[in-house]
Amino acid sequence: MPAKIMPVVRAAEARRLLLGAQGLLDDPARPATAASVQSLVERMGFVQVDSINVVERAHHLTLASRLDAYRPALLSGLLEKRRSLFEHWTHDASAIPTSFFPHWRHRFSRFLKRIRGDGWLRERLGPGYRRIMDEIRERIRRDGPVLSRDFEHDRKGEPGGWWGWKPQKAALEVLWRSGELAIVRREAFQKVYDLTERVLPEVHGLPAPEPREHADWACRSALERLGVASPSEIFQFWRAVTPSDARRWCREAVGRGEAENVVVESVDGSAPRKAIAVAGWRARLKRLPSPPDRTRLLSPFDPILRDRARALRLFGFDYHFEAFVPAPKRKHGYYVMPVLDGEELVARVEPKFRRDTGTLEIRGVWWEKSRRHEGRLRTALERLGAFIGASSIDVLKR
Repeated sequence: MPAKIMPVVRAAEARRLLLGAQGLLDDPARPATAASVQSLVERMGFVQVDSINVVERAHHLTLASRLDAYRPALLSGLLEKRRSLFEHWTHDASAIPTSFFPHWRHRFSRFLKRIRGDGWLRERLGPGYRRIMDEIRERIRRDGPVLSRDFEHDRKGEPGGWWGWKPQKAALEVLWRSGELAIVRREAFQKVYDLTERVLPEVHGLPAPEPREHADWACRSALERLGVASPSEIFQFWRAVTPSDARRWCREAVGRGEAENVVVESVDGSAPRKAIAVAGWRARLKRLPSPPDRTRLLSPFDPILRDRARALRLFGFDYHFEAFVPAPKRKHGYYVMPVLDGEELVARVEPKFRRDTGTLEIRGVWWEKSRRHEGRLRTALERLGAFIGASSIDVLKR
């Protein structure tokens, strides 16, 4: 019996499914309210939180690229007042719908098992870490929320930055990553920790779903937010299950009719790849709206760029985040924002917000194929400038 020929998903179709699932085909001029931001984060799954503030923090840039009227206070209100979002880990620190919290209990347990073999973290904690953790628990329970800076640095003569974590900072992170503490708010982007039972009282006591139920949720929700994906991409979305869990779910989802085996073409010359697509993906494509008729700047941590290999296959866009690359070796710049026009990534821009002068400085623009979107890019830069509060835009000549 001849093998069944799998349907082919063109790269442009896979691209549209991803853009639609991640909210980039919707009208960005729609109202930006607490409810619409909450709905957008739920639709995307999460929004990555990042500390770099060359222009604006990444989570705000991600949401502003989808909602013109978005303002940072909307996200802060959902995280710090309504508590309908909470901050924790996916592939990185992220703002996540609080309704997903029970599924994070599995992550808490895995983290506790993993740190037993984490030499760097154990070194930061030091030999008296159990006593330190007990003291932190007692202090928070008695006095309320704390920041890492509330504790003196015990490692005299050592730096206090990322690699020089003091034992109390390491202990706070362990208690947060394992679910005992939660982020109640941020002050100057520093985490403020409190007991999870006080920060998220409505979900704190909910039990973890059964392992099989959790794996099914993680894989199904990942595919829904990707449209078409390989088992590896489904695993990478949340990093909540094992690769074997993802492969098992893909096989079973196809058997149940929840997904369809497909072959996805690429635009970068690489070979077509086997994947699965959401059931009814052709109908979904027909329902998707045309992309907004505009150019937008994306955060370097935007969901459509997170998987650099996928961005190259589907958009033909070879992107590398060079903030941690030595300056002489950078091809483009320290903080470079990709430029989306319709459904295509057409350029990249290196901006810097000079807060002392109120100037949005554009240090470089690199076009992928042609400069035909130059006028639309200027409009996008003006929109970005208005969002961050810039009084002027200065495009430097290179």
